Amino acid sequence: MTISADCWFWRVTAAAPSGSSVSSVGDINIIMASVTFRDCFLCVSALITFVSVFVTGADFVRFVSFRAIYHNLSGAAPLCRDSVPWSVALRDGVVLKAVAVDVFLLVLFSVQHSLLAWTPVKQVCQNVFGVLFRSVYCFTTAAALQILMHYWQPVTSAPCLWSVRTAPWDIWFPLICFILHFLCWAIICSILLIFDYPELLGIKQVYYECLGLGDPLLLKSERAQRLYAHLRHPVCVELLTVLWLLPTFPLDRLLLAVYLSAYLILAHSLDAQDCAYLRRQLRSKLQLFSAPLEGSDQSNNTHKTD
Repeated sequence: MTISADCWFWRVTAAAPSGSSVSSVGDINIIMASVTFRDCFLCVSALITFVSVFVTGADFVRFVSFRAIYHNLSGAAPLCRDSVPWSVALRDGVVLKAVAVDVFLLVLFSVQHSLLAWTPVKQVCQNVFGVLFRSVYCFTTAAALQILMHYWQPVTSAPCLWSVRTAPWDIWFPLICFILHFLCWAIICSILLIFDYPELLGIKQVYYECLGLGDPLLLKSERAQRLYAHLRHPVCVELLTVLWLLPTFPLDRLLLAVYLSAYLILAHSLDAQDCAYLRRQLRSKLQLFSAPLEGSDQSNNTHKTD
């Protein structure tokens, strides 16, 4: 109780205007009201960001993976026209317009995602938004992705790079793609949880701020901070698999896969120390999960010998 009271008094005193003193019960009540309103505003903002990111993530999974696979399974209208040669398709105004719109949307997303992470802009945003910077970053990323998915232009007047239409692979290969995509997204979600998903979305920053605990990232080890500075979500292999493994690969999908693959490869800056740290963390996690099993096996063997 003493620690909580001291922490509360420190927060109330810190919230008081500079040059003033907290001397009366009325002053304390006013400052408590302002602190409570600020905390509520921070929590609501973080909650809005969480909901927007969650919804956008589900939409992105559907946009990148399952909509394309389901289109192949459902027998809907073809995504491309193989009868049109590439020389004709690349001179078609409809195709060029769709490609231009898609390129603009991809550039818009990458500019938002990289510009806010650029150190000078990041420092300015941190000074403006404070503890909400991470939430603002995730919210704007979700907004950029929503714009990309909403205004994305399929290119149906050009041939596909490949399309599996020969029986029985026209059924089996989409099912294989579905299973592999599902596994990749499951791995991605697991990695995000391991890499402190609340901190990634800015929820933990708000929670720690409300409790007066400071920046949660500073409580992590130097190696973890170094890793986070180089790459926030190491899911390159899984995303590359999702981007390229499809039963039908039209021109707009090629554009999406090439651009995002290049962005993923160029964006991260992992080195040998980061990889060694990741291997140690993975080994420790595996040992942590295998320890109870080994303990139960040893106890069973003991009971058998007894």
